[in-house]
Amino acid sequence: MDIRHLQYFLEVARLRSFTKAAQSMFITQPTISKTIKSLEEELGVTLFDRIGKKIELTDAGKVIELQAQAIVKSFQSLSSELSDLMNLKKGHIRIGLPPMVGSSFFPRVIGEFHKAFPDVTIQLFEDGAKKVEQDVEAGALDIGVIVLPPVGDMFETFLFVEEKLNLLVHPTHALAECKEVPLSALAEEAFVLFREDFTLHDRIIAECVRAGFQPRVVYESSQWDLISEMVAANLGVALLPEAICRDLDSERLRVLPLVDPVIPWHLGMIWRNDRYLSFAAREWISFTQRLLQTAYGGSRR
Repeated sequence: MDIRHLQYFLEVARLRSFTKAAQSMFITQPTISKTIKSLEEELGVTLFDRIGKKIELTDAGKVIELQAQAIVKSFQSLSSELSDLMNLKKGHIRIGLPPMVGSSFFPRVIGEFHKAFPDVTIQLFEDGAKKVEQDVEAGALDIGVIVLPPVGDMFETFLFVEEKLNLLVHPTHALAECKEVPLSALAEEAFVLFREDFTLHDRIIAECVRAGFQPRVVYESSQWDLISEMVAANLGVALLPEAICRDLDSERLRVLPLVDPVIPWHLGMIWRNDRYLSFAAREWISFTQRLLQTAYGGSRR
C-alpha cells in the first residue's frame, strides 16, 4: 500500500463512482478498479458494496475512509511544505468562484497575479456558493469565494464587497415606476431565481417567508444573464446584486431598490483555518486582499 492507493480510494469514496474518480485523477478506470481490488485483498476486507452501477462504502470502508483522510492530509501538508522550500514561488491553486462573481471581479486580479507570479498556475472551478464552501471544507478546493457568512466555523475569511440585492422588473410592470419596493409587495409575483446550489436561492426564499409569503418560482438558473433575460421577456421578477444590475440595459429592464427588508450581498474569500496553505495559496490571499480591498473595501475576520 502507498499513499497513491489511499488517494484513489478516497476519490472513489467521495464521488461514489469508479468512472468519475478515474476522470478526476486523470487515470483509466481499470487502473483505479485494480488498485481498489488490490487494497481490499491486502486489508482482507470489502471496501465498497457494488449494486449495479451504484456503489456505497461498507462498514469497513467507512472506518478506513476516516483513517485514510488523516494520512493523506498529513502527507499533503508534508509535501506542500517541502515543495515551498524547494520551489519558491511556484505552485498550483484551486479556486472556486460562483459564475457571476468570476466575471465581475476576478479577471483583472488574475491577470495582475499572473504578472507577479508567472510560475503559479490557477485552476478555476465555477459553482454555486454553497458547493464552493462544501468543496473548500472537503479539501477539493484551496480557496473559495462565497456569499458571506459561511455555514461552518472552520474557515478564515475576508470580506471585500458589501452590497445589497435590487429588484428587477419589466418596464411595463406595475411596479416599474416605483422609487423603492417592499419585499411584501412581491407576494403575487412569479420569481426567477438562482438554482438551489446558490446561496441567494435559499436566502431570497427565507426572506420572502419572513415577509409573509412563499415565493412562486417559475424558473431557476445558474446564469445571471439568463435570469435578467427572462425578466426582460416579462416572465417574472428577479432579485440580483447591485454589481450585476449596474451593467443591465435600462431600456429593457427596470432596476428598483428593495426595502423592508434590505437583503445584503456580502462577498468574501474563504479558506480552511486548520490546514496548511501552500506558498502560492498564501500569496494569492495576500495579493487579492490588497487589490480587492483597495477597490471595494472590506475587512478580514
